[in-house]
Amino acid sequence: MNDLQTGAILRCDKIFLMISAFRHLIGWIVGVFRSREDLILENLALRQQLLALHTKRPRHRLSTAHKLFWITLRRLWSGWKKPLVLVSPRTVVAWHRAGFRLYWRWLSGVSRVGGRKRVGKEIRTLIFRMAAENPTWGAPRIHGELLKLGFDVSEPTVSRWLRQAPRTPDPAHRWLTFLRNHREAIAAMDFFTVPTITFGVLYCFFIIGHDRRRILRFNVTKHPSAFWIVQQMREAWPYLSAHRFLLFDRDAKFGDDVVSSAQDMGSSPVRTAFRSPWQNGVAERWVGSCRQDLLDHVIVLNARHLKRLMAEYVRYYHDDRTHLGLVKDTPAGRPTAVGPISGTKIRSFPRLGGLHHRYAA
Repeated sequence: MNDLQTGAILRCDKIFLMISAFRHLIGWIVGVFRSREDLILENLALRQQLLALHTKRPRHRLSTAHKLFWITLRRLWSGWKKPLVLVSPRTVVAWHRAGFRLYWRWLSGVSRVGGRKRVGKEIRTLIFRMAAENPTWGAPRIHGELLKLGFDVSEPTVSRWLRQAPRTPDPAHRWLTFLRNHREAIAAMDFFTVPTITFGVLYCFFIIGHDRRRILRFNVTKHPSAFWIVQQMREAWPYLSAHRFLLFDRDAKFGDDVVSSAQDMGSSPVRTAFRSPWQNGVAERWVGSCRQDLLDHVIVLNARHLKRLMAEYVRYYHDDRTHLGLVKDTPAGRPTAVGPISGTKIRSFPRLGGLHHRYAA
C-alpha cells in the first residue's frame, strides 16, 4: 500500500469520527432542551417493560395491569411509541379498542333501556299457553283475558307475540279434549291376558263406560272369536241403547263382524291408532288396576277360578274403591259419613280375601 492510499483511509476515518461526534453533540443538545416530563415517562415505560420481561412465566404474556398501563400512557403521552420493545403500537391500539367496547357494553347494561316497555316472561308464557289451549282464539280474545287478569299490555303486543306461538295443538291434547267432551257417550272394550298355573293363557274381555268408569261387561275365555265378542256386546246392553261411541284398538279379533254389530246396535265404532294405548287410556288404566290390586298377588288355576276372582274384584271396584278421575268417589257412588266421627269405633271389612279393606263407622 502506498502513501497516497494510506492518507485517503486516514482522512475517511477522521470524517466518520467527526460525524459520530456531531451526532452525540446533537443528541446531548436535544436531551438538554427536552422536557423533564418526557424523560420521566420514557423511563417509566422502559421500567415497565423490564418488569414484564422478568415475570416468571413460560411465555412472556402481558397481564391486564400491563395492558392498562400502555393504554393510559398512550392517552397521556404523544411519544409513547418510541420506547416500545415488547409489543407493537398496533397491539396497544387494539387493546384500547377492546377496552372501549367492554366499557360501552357495561354502560349499556346498567343504563335504562329506552323505547316501549318490555313484555315480561310471565306474560309471554301465558300468551303461549292461551294460544295452545284455545286454538280458535285470536289476539283480541287473548288480550281481553289478559286485561281481566290485570296485565297491562296492548293488543298489538299480544298479536306480535302470538305470531311466535306454536299454533298447532298437540294431537294428544286434541284427543283428550274429544274424550272429555264426549265421555258420557263413550264406552271402550279390550282384552288382557292372564297366565294360569299350567302355563296356559286366558283372555279376559271387558267393556267399560267412560262417564262413571263402570264395568258394563266382563268375561273370560280361552279362544276369543268375533262371534263370542258380538255376544258379549249384546249382553252388555241387553235392554238399553248402546253408547254413542265404542272405542277399541286394531286387534285382529275386532274384525268386520264386530264393527257391523256395533253399528247395528246404534254405536259408532272408533279405532285407536297403531301402537297408541294412551288413546284408550280409561281401559288401559282399568287393566293396570286389575293387575296391581289383584292379579299380581294370586296364581290363577283355570278359567272358572279367574272368573270368580274377577267378579269379586268388579264388585270391590264398583262399591268400595275410590278413583282419582271421579274426585275420590266410587263408580256406584259410595255414601260419605255425615258429621264428625271422632270417638266412633271404625270397623274394617276385608275385600278380595284380605288384599284390601273397606272402612265404616
